[in-house]
Order: sequence, then structure tokens, then C-alpha cells
Amino acid sequence: MDQTNDTATARRVEIRARGGRADIEIDGTRIHPSAVKAYSVNHLAGERPEVLLHVADRGETQWSGMARVAVADLPDPGPAAAVFLDAIDPETLERAALARPDLGAEPHSLTRAMLTQLVEWARGL
Repeated sequence: MDQTNDTATARRVEIRARGGRADIEIDGTRIHPSAVKAYSVNHLAGERPEVLLHVADRGETQWSGMARVAVADLPDPGPAAAVFLDAIDPETLERAALARPDLGAEPHSLTRAMLTQLVEWARGL
């Protein structure tokens, strides 16, 4: 599989495991339990999680063999944003916002400049 464009091949996967049984859906379509022999979930920090399905060779199954499925759900940005914001020195942020060439004189322009500055820092600019 070509890994250069993960967005085009990403799928939404939901697994509900109970005891020795698991119900699996891919993009909202239920996979028959007899079609999957095993599955594993792997997630390395900084990379997209992967679900590896080991499928049984069944005659009426829509697919057979092995399929690599990338989980498309994005993680909650809240915790990462909190860590980022905790690291911001308020004095440095204020100085940077006041020095911006796009700082206006209208209401809330300082807040807008600070938010723009934070976005730029978050993007590494």
C-alpha cells in the first residue's frame, strides 16, 4: 500500500471487544465476526494508530487476506493545547503581540494579535 497519502486511505474503525468476541465496523459497515481471525492495534507516539486485521478466507466475504487500516479519528487537542499554553511566558507573549505590524487600534485588537501570535508559535513560525 502506498503510504504517501494516508489521508486518502484512512478509515474509521470501531472495535467493541467483550470476552473472546469482538464486533468490528469499518466506516460504519459491520464486518461479519467469522471474517476476522484476529486483529491488533498499534500506536507509536507521533504517528497515526494502525489496526491490523487478519481476515479469514471466506467465500461470501467482501475482502480476504490482510488489510492495513489507519484510524482516522483525531486525538483530543485539549491536553496538548494546555501543555503548549502552560509553557507560554505572559510577558513574552504581550511583547510579541504589541510588536506585531498587524496590531490594530479597534476593540479586541490586542487579544486578536495575541491569538495570532500563539497560532504562529504553535506552527513553529
